[in-house]
Amino acid sequence: MSRCKLIAGNWKMNMTSAEGSQLVEAIKELLPDGSDACQSGVPEVLVCPPFLTIGSVVNAARGSCVKVGAQNIHWEESGAFTGEVSASMLNEAGCTHAIIGHSERRQYFAETDETVNKRTKAAVKAGIVAVVCVGETLGERESGITNDIVERQIREGLKGLTPADMEKIVIAYEPVWAIGTGKVATDEQAQEVHAFIRVILTDMFGEATSGAIRILYGGSMKPDNAKGLLAQKDIDGGLIGGASLKATDFAAIVNAASQGK
Repeated sequence: MSRCKLIAGNWKMNMTSAEGSQLVEAIKELLPDGSDACQSGVPEVLVCPPFLTIGSVVNAARGSCVKVGAQNIHWEESGAFTGEVSASMLNEAGCTHAIIGHSERRQYFAETDETVNKRTKAAVKAGIVAVVCVGETLGERESGITNDIVERQIREGLKGLTPADMEKIVIAYEPVWAIGTGKVATDEQAQEVHAFIRVILTDMFGEATSGAIRILYGGSMKPDNAKGLLAQKDIDGGLIGGASLKATDFAAIVNAASQGK
């Protein structure tokens, strides 16, 4: 099954509103011709800035193929949840996607499989595409339990969703040991886990649904390794960290995805 590739930039806690707008303008200049993503061979392009930068980035991206997402979402519509942002707030700001369960949220901010599930359901209900992150630490990989960790995160994070709901889900596999370390899974290591994830999704939602779900690689994808990773059967794009902060690097990864179509 042919799946439209998605190249998503996670800016993390970087970029002011002015800097973010300038970065998007630079990215737009470097993107492949044709804004009709998935129809012209151009992948979908997404940037996820900090909350305070979203409005400016949405304005800068207007009229282009660049979509804008958030780095988190809360499961309640309103209430006493200091520091959180609801789905309706993100919709009003112009967000189409939200990253959920990133390893840094799990590591530093007590994110659990249960809260990932609640956030994911809130996003789907609001029509926001949930980019659900899963992945193992270095210790877990060295202990040989990568599949156990990833399967638990998938099953618990997507519990209670229907095949129809999965139309609003993207999975991002991010080996935690490869995030910001300069290390990267080999093409074969990444493909092996992506293929395993698709087996789990097939068991949960059926072959047709599983075959349509995009699974991104999120562990230090860069211009020099993007082509090999994106050529793998079950790798449908990338969740890009550091390289998404440089227009030339990010555009190079988008171009690598375009060539793989």
